[in-house]
Amino acid sequence: MPTKNKPSSLLLRPLARRLGVFGLCAALLFPLNVVQAQSNGGNRLPNLGDGAELPLGVERRLGESIAREIYRDPDYLDDPVLGDYIQSIWQPLLASARQRGELTPELDQQFAWDVALIRDRSINAFALPGGYLGVHLGLIAAVSSGDELASVLAHELSHVTQRHIARMIAQQGRQGPMVIGAMILGMLAASRTANPSSMSAANAVMVGGQAAAIQSQLNFSRDMEREADRVGYGVMTDAGYEPQGFVTMFEKLQQASRLNDNGSFPYLRSHPMTTERIADAQARQQLLPPQSATLTTPLHAMMAARAQVLANPGIDVLRALAAHADAAALATTPSARQAGVLYAAVMAEMRQRNFAVARQHLARLQALSTPTFNADAQRVVRLLAAELALTANDTMTALRVLSTPPSLKPDRASLMLLTQARVATRQPEQAKLAGDALRLWLSQHPRDASAWLLLVSAYELQGDSLRAIRAQAEARAVELDYPAAVDRLKAAQSLAHSMAREGKLDRGGNIEASIVDARLRELEGLRREQALQR
Repeated sequence: MPTKNKPSSLLLRPLARRLGVFGLCAALLFPLNVVQAQSNGGNRLPNLGDGAELPLGVERRLGESIAREIYRDPDYLDDPVLGDYIQSIWQPLLASARQRGELTPELDQQFAWDVALIRDRSINAFALPGGYLGVHLGLIAAVSSGDELASVLAHELSHVTQRHIARMIAQQGRQGPMVIGAMILGMLAASRTANPSSMSAANAVMVGGQAAAIQSQLNFSRDMEREADRVGYGVMTDAGYEPQGFVTMFEKLQQASRLNDNGSFPYLRSHPMTTERIADAQARQQLLPPQSATLTTPLHAMMAARAQVLANPGIDVLRALAAHADAAALATTPSARQAGVLYAAVMAEMRQRNFAVARQHLARLQALSTPTFNADAQRVVRLLAAELALTANDTMTALRVLSTPPSLKPDRASLMLLTQARVATRQPEQAKLAGDALRLWLSQHPRDASAWLLLVSAYELQGDSLRAIRAQAEARAVELDYPAAVDRLKAAQSLAHSMAREGKLDRGGNIEASIVDARLRELEGLRREQALQR
């Protein structure tokens, strides 16, 4: 599709097919004198400082300036099912980093610690300033276990907790952090494609003739990579993940590094597999007791299959994924393999709107899951059944599948699918139930943009325009689009004044109007601050 009419923010594949974002940050910021020091020194980590010269708030704002563009990119994906799976790995890693002292209370409070999913088939992960991290769907589809995925996330987490970006910015005092952010975005746009119109848009974002120097320095420092390996290994193992996952992930990357670079492994460009890193991983492996290879679980196999389908692989691949479910030898393979194949087949047929065939594959998956899957894997199968029903416009079946005892606290994916089903009924009483559940969730998770947008639909079905507009504003604010949020709050304020003049503003409406006024003042300040950073 032609891209010349798109704004530069939409030209970004935030993790760029060729570069990891954090690796690009290193390229922008890493000074030559440290590289020279590495070549003269041994394996000892140099005293690079702790990043204290760059205040935490400045680093967070730099990350926000880049994350804002990621949220606008069409390849940014909020999939609650995959998101829950990533969070089930990410949260234990954060807890481990806190317990080990790698994640200090101040850093924990001031940084975002958000993980974004990117609809991209390449194998990549990234870390940004301020605790924003992300994972390509291609990485989830490629790894064999949650332990391998944990090793990548722990490594990226350690880049942030060790303040590697702050260290490099502090030494590169000639450029302001916000200028660096603009250059990062320009390089991301340039690395997305060789399309001349895209390159022109990228050049418009770049700062003068510095691009040539940046392009010659694409990698982390070796010492920082070793430090992230060492700290990440400790964080991962203390979180309860198998050390073997770290080693097998290295083996995958080592094998990939031997292949011709076709752009499918951009992670290798920003995180080079040097012989030192490989030797360190092998030394760790020798210290471990003999272990069998990390096994793929049914849960991970299904999540890898989901990532593969959500990456929009094309109709031919969808047909091939569906056809794998009919292979005669499938029944003789391990249950995890069967689970992944059947899950992919349901998703592929659902994407092609072959609902009858998708239900057949789902029935086989359900029969497989009942005796052998753990609770988390069974939940994923149940969510798939509800998703299929919703996609086929069978709302009542989706509601029935998602019904749970009131004593059970729903996970995010179950909540989102249940509220989608209730809103899809177009019944005000169901919309009220959806709104009540979403308000409770948002009271504990206010930075959930998708939940705010679902709440908009619930309010609109109830005829509550004032709260619907305010929910729109909150969603835009979570995405760091403060001008749009302010615009929506002003619309809500205008509506509240009009309702008051007509005597239609009840006590609850007056409370909502007060909230709108307070939020408008707060977000006006954030908008002005954001404008000064550009």
